[in-house]
Amino acid sequence: MTVTKEAEPAAKTTESNQSEEEKRLQEELNLLVEKILGNEKDMYLPALESMRDLIRTSTTSMTSVPMPLKYLHDHYTSLKEACSKMEGSARNLCCSIVSVLAMGQPQTPEFDCLKYCMLSNQKDVGDWGHEYVRQLEGEIAEEWNNPEADKTKLLELIKSIIDFDMRHNAEIQACDLLMEIDQLELLHMDQSNYLRVCLYLASCAAYVVEPERGLVLAGVMKHYLHFKEYPRALALAMLLNDTEKIKEIFYLCEDPTVRKQLAYMAGRQHISLELSDDLTDKADLVQILSNSHINDHFHSLARELDILEPKTPDEVYKTWLEGLVLRPSFNLDVPVDSAKHNLASTFVNAFVNAGFSRDKLVTIEDGSKWMYKNKQHGMLSAAASLGLIHLWDVDGGLTPIDKYLYTTEDYIKAGALLALGIVNVGVRNDCDPAFALLSDYVLNDSTTLRIGSVLGLGLAYAGTQHAEVTSLLLPVMADKKSTPEVVALAAISCGMINVGSGNSDVVSAILQTLLDLSLSELNEGTFSKFLPLALGLCYLGKKDSTDATLAALEVLPESFKSFAKITLEMCAFAGSGDVIVIQKLLHICSESQSYAKEEKKEDKKEKESDKKDDKRDSKKELISKQGIAALAVAVIAIGEETGTEMCTRIFGQLGRYAENAVRRTVPLAVALLSISNPQLNVIDVLNKYSHDLDEEVAINAIFSMGLVGAGTNNARLATMLRQLAQYHAKNSVHLFMVRIAQGLTHMGKGTMTLSPFHTDRQIMNPIAISGLLVTLFCFLDTKNIILGKSHYLLYTLATAMYPRWLVTLDEDLEPLPVTVRVGQAVDVIGKAGTPKTIAGVHTHTTPVLLAVGERAELATDDYQPLTPVMEGFVILRKKAPEESS
Repeated sequence: MTVTKEAEPAAKTTESNQSEEEKRLQEELNLLVEKILGNEKDMYLPALESMRDLIRTSTTSMTSVPMPLKYLHDHYTSLKEACSKMEGSARNLCCSIVSVLAMGQPQTPEFDCLKYCMLSNQKDVGDWGHEYVRQLEGEIAEEWNNPEADKTKLLELIKSIIDFDMRHNAEIQACDLLMEIDQLELLHMDQSNYLRVCLYLASCAAYVVEPERGLVLAGVMKHYLHFKEYPRALALAMLLNDTEKIKEIFYLCEDPTVRKQLAYMAGRQHISLELSDDLTDKADLVQILSNSHINDHFHSLARELDILEPKTPDEVYKTWLEGLVLRPSFNLDVPVDSAKHNLASTFVNAFVNAGFSRDKLVTIEDGSKWMYKNKQHGMLSAAASLGLIHLWDVDGGLTPIDKYLYTTEDYIKAGALLALGIVNVGVRNDCDPAFALLSDYVLNDSTTLRIGSVLGLGLAYAGTQHAEVTSLLLPVMADKKSTPEVVALAAISCGMINVGSGNSDVVSAILQTLLDLSLSELNEGTFSKFLPLALGLCYLGKKDSTDATLAALEVLPESFKSFAKITLEMCAFAGSGDVIVIQKLLHICSESQSYAKEEKKEDKKEKESDKKDDKRDSKKELISKQGIAALAVAVIAIGEETGTEMCTRIFGQLGRYAENAVRRTVPLAVALLSISNPQLNVIDVLNKYSHDLDEEVAINAIFSMGLVGAGTNNARLATMLRQLAQYHAKNSVHLFMVRIAQGLTHMGKGTMTLSPFHTDRQIMNPIAISGLLVTLFCFLDTKNIILGKSHYLLYTLATAMYPRWLVTLDEDLEPLPVTVRVGQAVDVIGKAGTPKTIAGVHTHTTPVLLAVGERAELATDDYQPLTPVMEGFVILRKKAPEESS
């Protein structure tokens, strides 16, 4: 090697920096290399064994290359050549050493590390340490896709690597390797590491496409069942929406108390299970699954928080803080729409006192007086508000509602029918009161009564797949006396009842109804857009199962076809976070009308009038599909944290530069991504939109502020809405929407949430998302629906309403107050050791309210929770004295 004069001092310095021990090691290694490269075959094996010992016993810092590998770097090629002239165990050992030395060489297409490892036939690759194993794992992942690779020999090596990883706390690397080569069945776990491994695999499944995602989750579920982790297995079965597997888990679980915990979890997802009589505690399980206990526990929570006293709309508005501007008695110049004001008070009163069974407007003795202060459909909404106030209280709510079924006023009677449906949302009753009372009015001559009964049945039996109710509603769509509104409500109700089931009868009936509509009814009809949504609800979460239905939609007119197909795709991929679908939808949102017109131009020979018609259709098509595409982005991204954040940023750009159809939907989409989670940046953005020059953008933004703050009592948002009430004091339409938003913000007096996610935000409730989608669709045409006569559709939010609580119970299912720590949830997946799962801890006594992103854990060692996620109803088991100590 030639050393230049400039380099000489540096070389001397390096040599002089060597310690005596390092010089001795280098000399010893050089001597061993000479013996290996020599002709004395008897010296090969002892020399190689000495070299192996020196490599293994050398110590170094975490960031530097071990000295033996550094000193042998120049001899790498010579040792490779030496391998070919050796035989037997000497050759194997030489190949093993060359494989280790390859780590310090530039990577070659031949993957020397893996190649010589396989030639060495070594059984335990872990003897060379973690870094060597990691290098092998990387090269195996690359080599696996090579068609010429020896898969049999590779599998033997992989098994050895997995065995080493699982024994040396490197389970995450093992999982990564097996997922890379699609061989997860080779994974084996024990009592010490199965929780860590399963948690990691389940979180990775979110980033895998179907059908691999389902296979990964099914594999994790199998491991959980093997280790008798039934609540964790049930959570995955609910994530996969596998009813048969859910039943199987109930039968496999032998502990009656744990089975009750499983029933509470399934009840939160509103799952209807037909359990066999083989289960000794079937009656208890059916009772828990019916959710009839929610109302009692909710009232107990209200007593604990001292919020049982009803609130009036004025207490929500806090008009005394708004100044005299809003007081009509003091300022007669302000035009006040008293009917609209009363209607707003009806909704606010219903949302604020929801579930408390008491209020100061409609549940009092002369509550009917308030109903008559409203006009026509306003009476319907006022009577229906009884259902929301008595939410979940089927036994206690039927009596005060029933008396209104005998009134001569059709609007009040229809409202009572709708109230009967709302009371039954998410609650099952053996007597089936909703079916018994509502079924007689489904084909009534009065359109108003049809509206109340049809929508009432849809809400009462949402998610149950009740065949009798479905068969009762299907003829309503085909009935000639049904108005477009009733047809749309019947379709929506069928969709909600059979949500995510893909029921062929319902799908066929809705498709037939769509095909029977004329072009003008499809394009101009206010309610025609609900039919594709009803179709989509049947396929909610079904992803690629919609091909046949998408093909059937091809026969629809061009201006409506795109809207219908995007709606169907939106529902099918709801909550999946599918990036490819989101990109496609964003491309639609960013199209400009001028570009669409160019695309739609016909040949020059066509008549001028035809061209104008085509351009008009092209514009209509673009407007309708762009609006729904923006909403679809949010519906698909809602389930994934990173996707949600990215989409919120993208909506910021669309809100500035996109077409009006998109801008009107952007506030709704932003609200859905942050529902019941009033983040500062989100409410500030929506507050800006609420002052927009486009009236529909402003109205949708105001309502979206209510959705974002729903059930949180957020003080900053409440102040913003009061300021908006002042700003829009002279505009009765905007003021109406501000009042609705105020009611939503204080929903359930700050105890509820509209978020469709639960169990640590892992599982999406399809019934909740269906109700939210119906409400958001109303705001695609706000003026004709919510600000028209169909404001009662706001009550579809009842399907998503649920207390954001943690209630602890003893083994006899009685309330058991214990101390818990509540803090911000911290992601601990894949982290070493046992890191803290919550940060910013506060200690409370149960029952306790949990905000979005918060997690609870027991602050006492006396009890053990029967579910890993402290949320909703949790049964605690007393620990044995030796366990608690």
